[in-house]
Amino acid sequence: MTLFAPATTSRLVVKVGSALLVDPDGAVRRDWLATLVADIADRAAAGQQVVIVSSGAIALGARRLGLAKGGRASLEDAQAAAATGQIVLAQVWSELLAGHGIAAAQMLVTLGDLEDRRRYLNAAATLGRLAGLGVVPIINENDSVATEEIRFGDNDRLAARVAQAAGAQGVVLLSDVDGLYDANPTHDPAARHIPVIERIDAVAAMADARSASGMGSGGMVSKLAAARIAVGAGIPLAIASGRVDSPLSGERRHSLFVAERAAPARKAWLAGGLTAAGAIHVDAGAAAALAAGGSLLAAGATAIAGEFLRGDLVTVEGPAGTVARGLSEYDAGEARRLLGRRSDEQAVILGYAPRAALVHRNHLALL
Repeated sequence: MTLFAPATTSRLVVKVGSALLVDPDGAVRRDWLATLVADIADRAAAGQQVVIVSSGAIALGARRLGLAKGGRASLEDAQAAAATGQIVLAQVWSELLAGHGIAAAQMLVTLGDLEDRRRYLNAAATLGRLAGLGVVPIINENDSVATEEIRFGDNDRLAARVAQAAGAQGVVLLSDVDGLYDANPTHDPAARHIPVIERIDAVAAMADARSASGMGSGGMVSKLAAARIAVGAGIPLAIASGRVDSPLSGERRHSLFVAERAAPARKAWLAGGLTAAGAIHVDAGAAAALAAGGSLLAAGATAIAGEFLRGDLVTVEGPAGTVARGLSEYDAGEARRLLGRRSDEQAVILGYAPRAALVHRNHLALL
């Protein structure tokens, strides 16, 4: 069976890694890319809308600027390389897609564009309109302005977040390897391929952070993180090899992460977030109440970390780790004053009628 066939998947996100697009000398692997574009054209002709998340800008720019370590010797080098290489990357995609009568569009995003709810919705609207017009969006992280503190750091997680925004029904991460193994196949010839993963926690210890090429920023750890985001939003994700021509055609060995039941769009966005302004620590009773579908009440909160404002995204930390993410109903200072207090005490403490909860269940997503 063809992976995410057009008949069953109307919109697909495909992530292409640096090592697939760029050879060790820093040149575009144009002949291989032409076979991938032909696959995309075939899928488009069959009615599937394809969104591309493309790495490669830093590697391409580093070659043209003569930068050491593939442009990753410093943040400034990476930013300069990205600014230079992105032009080349977009041009190659545009030329090859135009050969099939398909228009390409470029979207450069930062972490904040998909973590801020309003900007996320704007990006979603743009992606939807482009796909509806038959345009193939080429998306990359805007590495020329991103800093270490405000960046995805790998395009695997970016692809999963883009899939949420685009309303996709599938994600393919084209990689150095053809899926997840129970050990690193580069170093262990006895490593066993795992074709289907229904629970990510059961395979998390198998991930290796090393990238086979040394060119990318990911590795299997980043791919598992991407899978968590995608399947939590109800989107199946596959890891497949890009080390073959026409990687999206025919039957290819891959590892498929089975999607969970789709969450409402807002809660899927909350659960898939990568940043938080602070944290609310809770006791075991409060964690259990959240698991049962309740709101986070001040009586079960034990500590506040960070300096967040009302409406900011925070994590909820239970005795066993992070249990939820949600939007705070209070500033951090007010929340600290309410720690452990019952609802009937809060009006006197605050001097005004309190809100129903520190984090309301309508603005909270369990992890």
